[in-house]
Amino acid sequence: MTQETAPRRVMAVFAHPDDAPFIVGGTLALWTRQGDSVTLVVATSGDKGSSDPDITPQALIALREEEERCAMAVLGVRDVIFLRHKDGELTPSLALRGEITRLIRLKKPDIVVTFDPTVFWNGTNSLNHPDHRAIGAATLEAVYPTARDRLNFPEHLTAEGLDTHKAQTIYIAATNDPTHAVDISSTMEQKIAALHEHKSQIGDMAAMAQRMRDRALDPKSPPDQPRYIEQFRVIQLWR
Repeated sequence: MTQETAPRRVMAVFAHPDDAPFIVGGTLALWTRQGDSVTLVVATSGDKGSSDPDITPQALIALREEEERCAMAVLGVRDVIFLRHKDGELTPSLALRGEITRLIRLKKPDIVVTFDPTVFWNGTNSLNHPDHRAIGAATLEAVYPTARDRLNFPEHLTAEGLDTHKAQTIYIAATNDPTHAVDISSTMEQKIAALHEHKSQIGDMAAMAQRMRDRALDPKSPPDQPRYIEQFRVIQLWR
């Protein structure tokens, strides 16, 4: 486990408006605190994520996007992009890969953060959302080889002047096979504060906060000095 050194540009790509603060909020806050530039890409606007019988998908989109912008502001992330695909219907299609490829070429991140597309379940009481797997697969395929090779989506160059780009480091989140832990002790409360913005999704804020602390607690830390971590599989690509 190491304290992170500052990357120059980060792109986090997730499926739903509350994914990033739940999964990597402490890490994103740590990076922005270090002065790094972070872009968040959200594939859907969570238009089906409500049990309210009176809310429409359009109203839910507006609500959840605003909640996410407020949550990201708490974490220091100012650049939030919504692709507005339908919630629950993501597939790792060539079209989705093309959208992410375009953004990689536009933003030119040093680090890309996304879901582990190989995780179908967690333990014995939780299934992974198919949108999580889909956005993880599409993002990894966009990073390599698509965004790197000029003959993939050449219209990005001809129509917009976007040259190829190869991100160097991939942080794969929500993985069952982590290789790296980020110490988020200094940003744990900031992560929880960001999640407080997702009022439409979280009924019991106190229970959520305790659950987040329990999940992030490093079992190796002493009881009187709890240390909190977020874990990733880190891939360092060859240049």
